[in-house]
This record gives sequence, C-alpha cells and structure tokens, in this order.
Amino acid sequence: MLYTYYFACLLASIILSLLYVYKWHKHFEVNITLIFVLIPIANLGYVIESASKDINQFIAGTMITYIGGCFLPLFINLCVLRLCKIHVKRWMRLIVTTISFVTYISVLTIGKLPYFYKSIEGEMVGHEMVYQKEYGIWHTLLFVVIGCYFVVGLTGIIYAFVKKSEVSRIVLILLILPEALSLFGFWGARLISRKIEILPILYVVAQLVYLLIIRRITFYNINETVIDSMVQTGETGLISFDLGYRYLGSNETAKEIIPGLRNLHVDQNLIECEFLNHNVLHWIKHFKDESESKNLYVIRDPENEENNRAYIVDVNYLYHGSKIKGYDLLLRDDTKNQKYIELLDKYNNELEEEVDRKTKRIVEMHDNLIMSMAMMVEGRDNSTGGHVKRVSDCTRMLIDEIKKDNKFGLSDEFFRDVIKAAPLHDIGKITVEDAILRKEGKFNDEEYDIMKSHAAEGAKILHKILDDTDDESYKQIAENVAHYHHERIDGKGYPDHLTGDEIPFEARIVAIADVYDALACRRVYKGRMSFEEVDSIIMEGMGTQFDKDLEEYYVKAREHFEEYYTSLQENDADFDKVK
Repeated sequence: MLYTYYFACLLASIILSLLYVYKWHKHFEVNITLIFVLIPIANLGYVIESASKDINQFIAGTMITYIGGCFLPLFINLCVLRLCKIHVKRWMRLIVTTISFVTYISVLTIGKLPYFYKSIEGEMVGHEMVYQKEYGIWHTLLFVVIGCYFVVGLTGIIYAFVKKSEVSRIVLILLILPEALSLFGFWGARLISRKIEILPILYVVAQLVYLLIIRRITFYNINETVIDSMVQTGETGLISFDLGYRYLGSNETAKEIIPGLRNLHVDQNLIECEFLNHNVLHWIKHFKDESESKNLYVIRDPENEENNRAYIVDVNYLYHGSKIKGYDLLLRDDTKNQKYIELLDKYNNELEEEVDRKTKRIVEMHDNLIMSMAMMVEGRDNSTGGHVKRVSDCTRMLIDEIKKDNKFGLSDEFFRDVIKAAPLHDIGKITVEDAILRKEGKFNDEEYDIMKSHAAEGAKILHKILDDTDDESYKQIAENVAHYHHERIDGKGYPDHLTGDEIPFEARIVAIADVYDALACRRVYKGRMSFEEVDSIIMEGMGTQFDKDLEEYYVKAREHFEEYYTSLQENDADFDKVK
C-alpha cells in the first residue's frame, strides 16, 4: 500500500517535471529548474525506502530522500528571493549552499556514525518492513535550518508585497504555498502520522504551484519578453560578437539586412572579413571610441531610390551577469522616420531661408532708415558733407588693423556693429537748430554748449529708435558711439568728462576716425590740412585725447587713410567744396 502511494507520487512528479521541460524557456529562474530536478529524485528515495527489505536498502533510500530535504528548502528560498527581486550577495549564497552540503554530508553518516540517526531498527509488520529511527543532533539542526529558510522566505515575500510594486501580487501569493507546504511537510506531517510521509504528495503540489508561477512570470519579465518578440517578429536584426570580435550569431533579419553575415561562421573573427569592416566593425569601434551607440545605416538601390532603406544601428555591450563579454548590435528599420525627417528638414531649411531673406530685408530697411536719418542730419550741416560715410570707412580701416592680432579679445560681431554704428555718431545734431548748425564761422560759448548737446541727444534718439530691436549688442554700441565719441582720455571731453577706460572702447575707435576726417577735410571755418599736419595732431593727442592703446593700429592704418583721402580728392570734384 505505501509503495503504491510513493510510486504514484514519483510518477506524478516525473510527469510534471517533463511538462516543465516541455515549457522550459531560457529565461526561467534556474532555481525553479533545480526544484523540478530534485523533487523526482527525493520521491524516488521514498519509493526505495518503502520497497526496502533490509536496513541497507532503507539507508540508501533515506540518503536519496534527504537530497530533497537538504537542498529543496535552499533552492525554494533562493527562488522566492529572486522572484521578489531581492538581491542575494554571492557570499551569502555560498554560505547557505555550504550549510546545505554540510548537512547532507551528515546524512551520509547514517548507519555508520550517530550524528544524523543515532540508531535504526527494522521489524516486519505483516508484509512490510517498519523502521524505527532515533534522531541525532544533525537531524535537529536540519529542522532548524529549514525553519530559518521559512522565516527568510516569508519575510522576503512580505517585504516584496509592501515595497516592490513591480512584483506580481499573484506570484507573491503563489510563492507562499510552497513555503508553507515545505514547512508543514517537514514538521507538521509527523504530528499527523508516523507511518506514512505526506511530503512526497506535497512536493507534487509544489510542482503544480511552480508551473502556475512560471506561466505568470514569463509575461512579467518585460525586457526579455520584448527581446523575444523582436526576434520572433523579424522586424529587428540582432548580431552578437565577443570582445575579441569573434562572431557569436545573428537572426535571419540581420542576415537579410547585411547579406555578408551569411558568409560568417561562428567564432570567425570580424577583422578577417573585409566586406564587414566598413559597417559592422566600424560601428563597434565607433561605439568603443566615442561611447555613442547610435548609427544610421542606409541601403541604397541605384535603380530606384524609393526602395532605399534606412536602419538605426544600436550598439551596446553584451553582459553575462555583471561582466562585459562582448557586443550586441540591434538594427531597426527606420526608413519611414528618416524620410519624414528628411522632408521636415527640407521644409525647415526652406522656411529658414525664407525667414532669413525677410529678416535680412527688414534689417536692411531698418538700417537704411537710420542711415537716411543720418544723411538727413548731415544735409542740414553745411560744413560736414560726406562726413558720416568717411568716418564709417575710416572706422572700418582702423578695425581691420585691430582685428589682425585682436589682443583685446573682441568678437567679429562687435567689430561689425562698431562699423555699422559709426555713421550714426552725429545723429543728435537733428536736435540742434539750423541757425547754429549752419552757422559760418566759429561758435560763441553759448552756441558751442548747444552744439555739444548733440552727443547726449543722439544717444537718446538711438535708444528710442532701437528700443524694439532684438540685437541688444548693436543697440548698446550705437548709443555709446553717439554719446561718447567726443570724450577724451584725459577727461577734458564732453558730455560727461569720462576718462580712460570709462569711455566705451567703440567710442574711442570712432573718435580717431571722426577727428581725422574733421582735420583732413575742408570746413567753413578752416581749410583742409595736409596729411603730415593731420598725423602730427593725431599722434600728439595719443594718451590725452585718444586711447594710447590704439596708437599702433592708427599708425598701421595711416597709409590706408591717406590713400583713401587722396582717392577722394582725385575722383570727387566736390570733395573740397563746402556746402
């Protein structure tokens, strides 16, 4: 009768293990696999025990039975903690596994030493052999270890239930059952009957529970499920190499994308394959050198551009546990996105070009309007015909020399804005009445004070005109040039009597060009000076009227100034005339 019961349990456990093998997947928890291996072995031990006719056969069956008794609680708990996403350090696994092995070694002393069983006696009762066992200290320690495993496993389940939202609650509830069955099988069953072991049937129930668990966890492991789906659907190409660039394998989609992969055999070095060096090897080396995993791979059809395909190549390290073992390449068809991006880029470029054209036109209109105002002001002044243009040209020539070494560390944008602002330096004269502005001869003190007001007034006018401009740099430079181009380094200038570096650099540049033109051109109150006289006055003013740091650039630009004014004298019949 007992033999039939144990044999039925063995047969049931074997059938369930075979079912597990049928359903086995590479992503299944390894401890579950060990559980399905050990349960039939443990049940085999019970069959041998029940069929034994002498002590030695019984001991052999007992030793097989305790393979399950010593190791199943270990693997059950490691499985529980893993499914609860609780990391168990390696040294911890080593310790508990060592404890299980030491315990099983004590089992092997049965019949020889009194550590696990102190004694075993058998007597024939009817047609069956009945054995009486007296337990030793190691048997007691085994039950203590099993109790500790139960506490740890139950604690892990409770912790996961409270803290781990990513763990299935259904799986957690199912995990409690094997824990409870193992505890009851080792302790509680002996309180019910000492003649028959119910642990074999509890093992079978545990197998059923674990079959339900693996059915659930397959869906919850998102990363692995997605990868499997990608492989099965054939939409993503997968290629793997080890750290030595040796080929590990690829799926059919990858071979369709890169036909050269069909000529590779496993373990062949990628470096030896010239036909893959320009793409696959290049992608891996680029990933190693630049730490960038994304590449765009385009397969072109010379006969039909519509058939061109674009693939995103994603390179990552291939891990085994926490160690890097090689490289994984994923190729995803991105043709639709690339065509959309290309179309969008084309539209954006056309839009940007159109915006640039319109913006440039608006800026030109804005600049022309301001320049017209400057020319209008100049038209009211019968002593400064062409002055604003000449000052602008001289400013540009002076800046050309400054830019050659640019020891001041200024940007091209700054220099461009200074040249652009130079013609506006006298725009404030629009506020000066005609009687003073067009007066022939020198001003009296009162008239001169009114004339000097044009500097501050010009800054105010430009501030209002340029108030809505987005170019803050140009706005500030233009205001500074208008406001401070009559300031002197020694503080004797106007309107604010600034000294040295208090004067904006752009105003110091334009001041030289402004004075040079005033000296080199005829005015109603004076004649045109020679280049030697102009140069003498400018050089004498360096460090007092003008910035000493600009002297070397003026000296370099001086020849260009003279050539420029000589050209004006030769080509402009009205150059020496006064309006």
